[in-house]
Amino acid sequence: MGQLLRRYGRSLNHVGVAMALLFFSWSLTPSLLPRAWQVQGLVSGVTLACGYAIGVTIAWSARRLGVPEPSKRVRRWAWCANWVMAALTIPVILWLSSGWQREIRLAVQLPPGQRRAFLGVFVIAALTAAGLIGVVRIFHDLYLVLTRRLRRFLPRVAARLASAVVVVALAVGLFTGVLPSTVIYLADTTFSAADHGNYDGVVQPITSLRSGSHASLVPWDTLGMEGRSFVAAGPTPTTIAQFSGHPATMPIRIFVGRLSAHSLQGEAELVLAELKRTDAFERQLLAVAVATGTGWIDPALADPLEYMYGGDSAIASMQYSFLPSWLSFLDDREHAQQAGRLLFNTIYDYWTTLSPARRPRLVIFGESLGAYGAASAFSSVADMTARTNGALLVGTPDDTAMWRQLTDHRTPTSSERLPVVGDGRTVRFAATAGDLRQPDGSLDDPKVIFLQHASDPVVWWSPTLIWHKPGWIDDDGGADVTHSMHWYPLVTFWQVTCDLLVSTKVPPGHGHNYGREAATAWAAILHPPGWRESDTNNLALRTS
Repeated sequence: MGQLLRRYGRSLNHVGVAMALLFFSWSLTPSLLPRAWQVQGLVSGVTLACGYAIGVTIAWSARRLGVPEPSKRVRRWAWCANWVMAALTIPVILWLSSGWQREIRLAVQLPPGQRRAFLGVFVIAALTAAGLIGVVRIFHDLYLVLTRRLRRFLPRVAARLASAVVVVALAVGLFTGVLPSTVIYLADTTFSAADHGNYDGVVQPITSLRSGSHASLVPWDTLGMEGRSFVAAGPTPTTIAQFSGHPATMPIRIFVGRLSAHSLQGEAELVLAELKRTDAFERQLLAVAVATGTGWIDPALADPLEYMYGGDSAIASMQYSFLPSWLSFLDDREHAQQAGRLLFNTIYDYWTTLSPARRPRLVIFGESLGAYGAASAFSSVADMTARTNGALLVGTPDDTAMWRQLTDHRTPTSSERLPVVGDGRTVRFAATAGDLRQPDGSLDDPKVIFLQHASDPVVWWSPTLIWHKPGWIDDDGGADVTHSMHWYPLVTFWQVTCDLLVSTKVPPGHGHNYGREAATAWAAILHPPGWRESDTNNLALRTS
């Protein structure tokens, strides 16, 4: 084993090692959210391996362009330089990184943590990088074996070409075809099985005003785990009355699961049938909620509507996937778009047949992939404001066409993290509740609000981070993002990608953890009759 490791070390490329050190240092620079040292070790290990691959590619290209192979003496001096740089750089960057992590943790209101724990980062990074480089070398060895075998039957050039095609096809097929498809299949199977379970305390509703009840057209066991949780939860008339001091009614909650119908169109039609059954179109407010992949609806977005209207409201949604939001975004985005369009249009088409004087106010909301799907129901902001009484989109992904168009056409003096569109009366971007208020403290009255934290990687993640420096990196509008964060090609993309995995593991008001801002956002959009400023403040505390 020891001999194998020594052979492995001696065969490393000195240019690759130099690039690996550079990328390792970049990987430890600040990102959007704090990371545990174990997670940082994995992130740095993958980044280190990528740097090594780039260095090897540079060295290989130089040889193919005619640059002479360095002598043994030059290579020895290069290795000495690498070891000296490693001895100087690694301790310093680890120490600096632990300090940056403390800054990030404090920015998102977490305890600073212990700096000495970061000493384990290099160990995990080195082991991870060694494993990845070893996998690549297996493919390289396979190429050499195939080339030797094919040389018996083909000319050298043809043998090399054929071997390269076979090995590349195998690698690409494994890592972009077979492996992801297998992962998605296993994930879909796993999460669909989990979808039959229940959270603790979730029981079938007794009231006929909820989907899944005995009076419902939708069987309880077809709602999915998140759907059952949604219809069984929420404020009751008693809790609403205790909050407002006035009598309240039971809010209507409609939900249709993946197993409730044979198609998304069937689900949307079943939602409409449930709305008719419960007389939801006679309520003051009707909200269309586009859920995340599994059907999850953030209570911080749904509950305030029921408090604001004394329970005289209805919320309707449906499930379009078994996969969590991040997997759905990678593999199932078309279903999110299709579900958003079908759900809203099916309800809207019936709503327009009702008397304008008697029909409820119609709003739409969604978070994360739900915001992506909700925005897809409309061709533009003008279309959204023409067909609804308001919209709340939270943690909207960068890939959302409407969000991207508004951000790109913002007022030139405004930041990408907090864009200003026109005079701000129709569309408002906000990171905090304070962003929705006038200087005198009064609430604005926009029709569409995008809530987005400066530290939310769901909002800022994009493949273009690989090669393009985004405007938000240098913005001053992010109070919860350290000013030490900078953009580096490829590395920043990878870091923000890793931030997605911990996007909700931070206190409310940071990352992808929303809640405090939703009550104020709904008050600004709707200005419910009889609603007071003190009600907004109390509700924000209750639902955050």
